Amino acid sequence: MKDLKMHCLLVVGIIGSVVAFPDGAPSDTCVKQRANQPNHGKARSQPAHSNPFEVVADSQTYHPGQQISVVVYPHSDQSTVFRGFFLQARDANSNEWIGEWVQSENTKTIPECSAITHSDNRDKLGAKLIWKAPQNKRGNVYFTGTVLQEYGTFWSDIVNKVQAEPQ
Repeated sequence: MKDLKMHCLLVVGIIGSVVAFPDGAPSDTCVKQRANQPNHGKARSQPAHSNPFEVVADSQTYHPGQQISVVVYPHSDQSTVFRGFFLQARDANSNEWIGEWVQSENTKTIPECSAITHSDNRDKLGAKLIWKAPQNKRGNVYFTGTVLQEYGTFWSDIVNKVQAEPQ
């Protein structure tokens, strides 16, 4: 009987780890000890040099109310998929959370810390997100966070690149 209980606990633990956070990162991701990183048990961020994904913004400067496009996509093999993401907008001078994200299909915003995350755990080939600058400020912004390929495979502390969209 004891072995049966242990086996059941193990199965429940595995199932829980596979389906955890299917609707995006919880808001405490912003402020926990390893900020911007998923709390996926013993799993840790993969080495930066192995990251197959890019986060690209169309500007690093903003003026009041400006919208900036931020895209997440695979940079080498265009068929590489990811399951989730968590991105924050930060002021480049103060490192404070800044602005707000425009919620779109399959995303949810976390206004408390100027973050956006996935709202489903389906495979994604890319994500186009829109960030909106504060109405009373201008300055420089950067976008940082995590892209999750699967539960135990993710890359954290990603900082966006800047590439202006064609006119």
